[in-house]
Amino acid sequence: MSLSTGHAARAALAVLLCALAVTPAAGADRRDAGTPGWSAGPTGGGARPSDDGRPYFYLEGAPGAVLEDRLSVANPGRTPITVRLRGADAYNTGGGGFAVRGTKRSTGTGAWLRLASREVTVPARTRAEVPFAVTVPSGATPGDHPGAVLAVSGGREVGVRVHLRVSGPTLAALTVEDVTVSGRTIRYALVNRGNAALVPRLAVTADGLSGAFPRRQPRTLPLELLPGQRVELTEPWPDAPGFDRVTVRLSVTAAGGARSEASASAVYVPWAPLTGGALLVLVAVGAGAYVLRRRGHREAPDDDPPGPHPDQQPATSDRHLAKAGAHS
Repeated sequence: MSLSTGHAARAALAVLLCALAVTPAAGADRRDAGTPGWSAGPTGGGARPSDDGRPYFYLEGAPGAVLEDRLSVANPGRTPITVRLRGADAYNTGGGGFAVRGTKRSTGTGAWLRLASREVTVPARTRAEVPFAVTVPSGATPGDHPGAVLAVSGGREVGVRVHLRVSGPTLAALTVEDVTVSGRTIRYALVNRGNAALVPRLAVTADGLSGAFPRRQPRTLPLELLPGQRVELTEPWPDAPGFDRVTVRLSVTAAGGARSEASASAVYVPWAPLTGGALLVLVAVGAGAYVLRRRGHREAPDDDPPGPHPDQQPATSDRHLAKAGAHS
């Protein structure tokens, strides 16, 4: 459902405030043992959220539209719970996970989302449905704007994703950057430079001085890269050689024509054997030099005749001294 004026947005929110519903959770287990904790998700027709198969909210509309849906909070326990609700922006963690900004102020979808109630008390074995509306600003850029409804109770947080797409031209674009190869691990970064969320697909090829390595089948990465986000990833490379110079090339694609390639080179040297051999050579050379030096000392000729010992000076008799005095 979409409306296009500010009056319509206020009217829709007024209707939402009157529409908060609390209904028994059909089929709730009456035993505490094994009973799961409270849960939140898109409203479905079963006993728990998302029983209709919706893992998240999907909303789409033009700038200025008001989009509506309902959040379901189920409490299968034996005591009431109070759950606080609010909208939040979403982002990728450094490793590619989906996360919501729990403490930072929202500037995107989280700020555009208004709930019929910011807090709801759900009786035991009961499900509450909380309406909400997303008012798309008139100047919103086309493309995907990820967000979430954040539910908090008893020290536990549950983020229910809101996939909001603003109508208009979309661009699928990504780059693979900062590729490095170390041992049996490839490190690289992916950056979403478009305005659409992407599920990347990675292909790895490698060539060495000895020829091409066995090709690996491309695989879909277990992440969704959100617009404007950068993630740093690693890829195992069990085919790393023992001795070679290789060039590893990464090719990443995604729906909508997104494609990027990057490569890195690495030299593989069996340092342990080479280091051990070098040490043996050095030891052998040092031992040989010592033997030659010792042999040279033993075979050196003794050219200088031995002189008198400093303490063994020739004695001069008093008689000779007397004669010498007489002649003088």
